[in-house]
Amino acid sequence: MELIGQLWQASGIHQAAWGQLVMIAVGCLLLYLGIVRKFEPLLLVTIGFGGILANIPGAEIATGDGLLRLIYKVGIETAAFPLIIFMGVGALTDFRPMLANPKTLLLGAAAQFGIFGTLLGALGLTALGVMDFDLREAAAIAIIGGADGPTAIYVAGRLAPDLLGAVAVAAYSYMALVPLIQPPIVRALTSERERAIEMAQLRVVSKAERILFPLLLLLLVAMLLPTAAPLLGMFCFGNLMRECGVVDRLSDTTQNALINTVTIFLGLAIGTKLQADQFLAPSTLGILLLGLAAFAVGTASGVVMAKLMNALSTTRINPVIGAAGVSAVPMAARVANRIGLEANSRNHLLMHAMGPNVAGVIGSATAAGVMILLVG
Repeated sequence: MELIGQLWQASGIHQAAWGQLVMIAVGCLLLYLGIVRKFEPLLLVTIGFGGILANIPGAEIATGDGLLRLIYKVGIETAAFPLIIFMGVGALTDFRPMLANPKTLLLGAAAQFGIFGTLLGALGLTALGVMDFDLREAAAIAIIGGADGPTAIYVAGRLAPDLLGAVAVAAYSYMALVPLIQPPIVRALTSERERAIEMAQLRVVSKAERILFPLLLLLLVAMLLPTAAPLLGMFCFGNLMRECGVVDRLSDTTQNALINTVTIFLGLAIGTKLQADQFLAPSTLGILLLGLAAFAVGTASGVVMAKLMNALSTTRINPVIGAAGVSAVPMAARVANRIGLEANSRNHLLMHAMGPNVAGVIGSATAAGVMILLVG
């Protein structure tokens, strides 16, 4: 009987607190969203499973010298995982649509207003006593508006590690919900006539342009904003490997094996921040609400900028592609294309929308550098 009593006391059932059970349920919900609903499965499946492991009573896998804790220290505390992911994203990115129509850079830049607007909003609500975030926490939350998971993780890891779990879950959840969140905003801000605007075919971009662009982008950003150089540096390096044509093996490894491997460890590491004592806090609801506001404002800002550009230029662009200025590549561009086709069956906007979409990646990384410079 004594042995049975010891086994019972050592069991997870006996040690479980209600918060741990709640977070195990949250982990199962993330698995459902990733597996059944197919919402960002590469991250939500790994984050959800990591969250379940981190909340198993008595396992200690996410604390001390546990495996998940070691993965977190190696990959998140050093910022290695988000930077390697960014290198993979760069290797997967095609800048030709943006280079063929450089004006779309303005749409990607405008979409970052969601980040800075939400930062001010979070500080204002804190001043009014509605929420309780300091400047570093507000900056980490606001970056969700860029709809760029690796950037959100990088900034949260640097500025507010305790909020990393909630920030990461919010960022990837809203990225997955782009097809649900963006269309109502776009339709509310545009007329059907505007959504039906057809755009001219893009020009051919030379190989020399594609090779020089990542180099010039890195040098420009490094000189003006060194704090953004780590993210954009890895992004540009990945893209240079893709475009130069002489390191195809390295480019292929970066686009597939490397980014997939790091994605596994990144998701498990984020799962360690879904422990009940860190996640089940009033601040988590505030993070989710502010993140949604940041994403919505970023989408609206891109559309409004496109409408303003039409008012000031004789060459009209379809304002729908402004919504793709957030960094959810390529989902936001696909959503813009679908909305355009609904208004005009001959209106194929995918390549045009990819311009502001990849510009949004540059914009969010630059915004992250500004945040770190100002409050880091």
